[in-house]
Amino acid sequence: MLKFFKSLYLNQRFFYAIFAIALLFLFSYFFDFLYGFTWVLSLIFLLLFLADLVSLYKTNRINAERILPQKFSNSDENEVEIILDNNYNFSVYTEIIDEIPVQFQKRDFLKQLKIGAGASEKFSYYLRPVARGEYYFGKLNIYVFTKMGLAKRRSVFGNKQMLKVYPSFIQMKKMDFLAIDNRLSQPGLKKIRRIGHTMEFEQIKEYVSGDDVRTINWKATAKHGDLMVNQFQDEKAQPIYSIIDTGRVMKMPFNGLSLLDYAINSSLAFSNIALKKKDKVGLISFSSKIENILKANAKLSQLQQIMERLYNINTQFPDSDFNMLYSNLRQRITHRSLLMLYTNFEHISALKRQLPYLKAINKKHVLVVIFFENTELDKIIGSNPDNTTDMAHQVIAESFAHDKKLMAAELRQHRINTLLTKPEDLSINTINKYLEIKARGIL
Repeated sequence: MLKFFKSLYLNQRFFYAIFAIALLFLFSYFFDFLYGFTWVLSLIFLLLFLADLVSLYKTNRINAERILPQKFSNSDENEVEIILDNNYNFSVYTEIIDEIPVQFQKRDFLKQLKIGAGASEKFSYYLRPVARGEYYFGKLNIYVFTKMGLAKRRSVFGNKQMLKVYPSFIQMKKMDFLAIDNRLSQPGLKKIRRIGHTMEFEQIKEYVSGDDVRTINWKATAKHGDLMVNQFQDEKAQPIYSIIDTGRVMKMPFNGLSLLDYAINSSLAFSNIALKKKDKVGLISFSSKIENILKANAKLSQLQQIMERLYNINTQFPDSDFNMLYSNLRQRITHRSLLMLYTNFEHISALKRQLPYLKAINKKHVLVVIFFENTELDKIIGSNPDNTTDMAHQVIAESFAHDKKLMAAELRQHRINTLLTKPEDLSINTINKYLEIKARGIL
C-alpha cells in the first residue's frame, strides 16, 4: 500500500475539478437546484478518478532505459539516449525527468511524450561537461497519465550510474585527418637538408645479415668478439613529449574550461597525430614537482595510457618550478626530443624568471613553448569607452595584449619555438606547429 501511495501523483486537472466542485457547492447555498446536481457531478468525478487509477495500475506498465556512452568527452556535446516502451493497450502521455549529474547544475530537465499503444519511443539530449572526473546520474523518473489526465503513476528506472569524463577524444578523432594531410608538399614548407647522419643513436646491437656495414662499431666488436653495429633511431620514430604545467597559472577559465583542460585536450589530439606519424609520444606533468612521467613509446596502446594519465591531472596552487623541470629532463630524457610545453605567462617579468631554464632545455632538445592569449581582453579592447574609467580599462587591456606579443618575440629571439594561441584554437595550432617542425626537419 505504501508503494502505491508513493507512486501516485495527482495531475492539475484533478485540482481544477475539485476547485470547480467546491465553487458549485458554494453557489448551491444561494441556488438550491445546484445542490443535487453538484452531488451527482461529484459522484461522476469520483468514478472517473477511480477508472483512471485502475487503467494506470493494471499489471501492464511502462518501461524505460537510459543509454549512456562508455565515457564522456570533456568540452564536447555528449549524447544521452532515453528509450521508452508502452506496455499498455492504450495510448499514454509521459513526463520524463532525468536526474542529471550535479556538475551540470541543471534542475529544469523535463521531456513530454505521447506513446501509442504497445509502441516504443526514444529521444536524445546532449550534455557538455567542462571538467574531467566522475559524474553520477541519478534516477530516471517517468510519470504516466491517460487522456483523462486526473492522476499520474510514477515509475523509477536506472539505479545510480557513474560515468567518467575523459579528455576530449571527440576532438582527437576530428583531427585524425591531419595525420594524412599533404602539408609537406605545400609551398613554403620544405625539407632542410642536414649535414652528416640524419638519425639519432639508440643502442649497440649484434650484427645481423642486412645491417649497414658502415655502422659497425669496431671497439665494441673487439670487446665482444662478435660484429657489433650502432643502431639509430629512424627519423619517423623521434621521441616527442607533451609537458603540461599544472601550476596555478593554468587555473584561468575561458568558456567554462580551464587552461589546463585546454592543454589536456590538445595534448591528447596531438599525441594521436604524432603516433600516426610513427613518432614516439610521452607525457610529463609538473608544478612544484614532477607529477606524471610516461616514457615516449610508439605502441598503439600508448594513447590509452596517455588518456588515463591525463584523466587524473589537476591544477595545483603553487608556482611551477622550471628549475626542477630542467633537472629532471636532463636526467630522464637522454635523447634529443621534441618537447611541447603547455604553460602560461601573464606578465613579461614572469617569463624572464623562467627564461634561463627554457634556454637550457632548448639547447639539448627542440622546445616549443605554448602559451595563451587572453581572449577576455578582446571584448574590452574592441569596446567603445563611454567614460574615463572605461578608457583606462581599455588602455590596460591593450598593454596586457601587447605584453603577450613581446613575450613571444623574446622567446623567438632566443631561438625558442613559440606558439601564442587563443585557447579555443590550441589543438589545431599545436598540431600545425608539430607538422611544420616535421616538414622543416628541425628535429
